[in-house]
Amino acid sequence: MSELPDRTAPERFMRELDWNLLRTFVVLAEAGSVTEAAQRLHLAQPSVSAALKRLEERLGKRLIDRGPGHFRLTEAGEKLRREAVEIQGSILRISTLMREVTDEVRGHLRIALASHVVCPLFDRVLAEFHAAHPRATMSLEVYSSADAIAQVTMKSASLAVCLVRDRNPRLEYRRLYREFFGLFCGPPHPLFAREGLELRDLAGHSAVGFETDRLGDVLHPVTLMRAQAEMDERVTGISSHLEEVRRMIVAGIGIGALPLHVAARDISDGLLWRLPPYSELPAIDVHVVWNPKTRMNRAEALFLSRLLETIEATPIEDRTYA
Repeated sequence: MSELPDRTAPERFMRELDWNLLRTFVVLAEAGSVTEAAQRLHLAQPSVSAALKRLEERLGKRLIDRGPGHFRLTEAGEKLRREAVEIQGSILRISTLMREVTDEVRGHLRIALASHVVCPLFDRVLAEFHAAHPRATMSLEVYSSADAIAQVTMKSASLAVCLVRDRNPRLEYRRLYREFFGLFCGPPHPLFAREGLELRDLAGHSAVGFETDRLGDVLHPVTLMRAQAEMDERVTGISSHLEEVRRMIVAGIGIGALPLHVAARDISDGLLWRLPPYSELPAIDVHVVWNPKTRMNRAEALFLSRLLETIEATPIEDRTYA
């Protein structure tokens, strides 16, 4: 007769596993090196290495292949990282949830935003939510779009408002608005204030852009627009923040792409000059992203519900900014 499976093994594993080992592993996986992880955790390098060894021994699996100039998660390590990130997010939220046991909405809302979010509809929902629930608090934190989504995946942020490249099946997405990008230069640039420009006039000029402004990435239509103008392939300035890309354009460092509705005021103030093409511009969608497995407090749930209801009630034509 075959031996019955040990049904107590998962429970024993849960009792005996040190959650601090998981936290150390998550930081180590994100850091990509023991040295960097030790600095982030304020620990000595041998302590981090020992924690990894204990975790591998407890699981009976090798989690990281590492050596001189080499650091890579194994298949087991990658699976553990995904689950540990969610566990960490849930643990971080426990204290917050306990503070929300009250009839009045007092929860904290943490929104991760890409730097180029300019959306009157979103601003209106923020204002309406605050008017209805003045004791609720919020923090709006700026990230690259990839990092904003990572915050939602880890359950560290209530929701994200950002660009989306590849959809994670564990997350939910809703298009918030659509914007169109055009090319601009600043006062020091030789094309500034020149009338009657054509696309060929941009040939050979250098560019500034976003980190996601490259072929195959979320802003690849902007890259194609530059390529059609036969601009210099050399990018002289790059940033993940719209404000810094704008700064470089105004300073004359290069021609850059910005959402038309974001650049409108700078055009009227004489800080930016619109360049061709003037039609068939790349359309970029900005999404609301949230994690359905996140146990939201009342403030988070009410805000997300109000935002989604407002999106559904507003035709996409009224959420398209050109």
